[in-house]
Amino acid sequence: MYAVVKTGGKQYKVAVGEKLKVEQIAADIDSQIVLDQVLMVVDGEAVQIGAPLVAGASIKATVVAHGRGEKVRIFKMRRRKHYQKRQGHRQNFTEIRIDAIVK
Repeated sequence: MYAVVKTGGKQYKVAVGEKLKVEQIAADIDSQIVLDQVLMVVDGEAVQIGAPLVAGASIKATVVAHGRGEKVRIFKMRRRKHYQKRQGHRQNFTEIRIDAIVK
């Protein structure tokens, strides 16, 4: 059984027991959260596809950790114009563990 859930402007395929890193969610570590924007639920041969969301479906998850991703380096340059700019960015994330998929 798995589901497709939308959080932080992105879509993730989730199954019970797996961990994944999503965009930062304002929640404490070890707290329970509910993701209610479920786009699809697959249980064996039974497939429920929402239009756009599956009615009554939700994902229960536990916040495992907060952190920052790897640094992305940005380098801009205009040739022959004496312009160079270096910049870096680290995106914040929340690691969650999927506890249950409620249909």
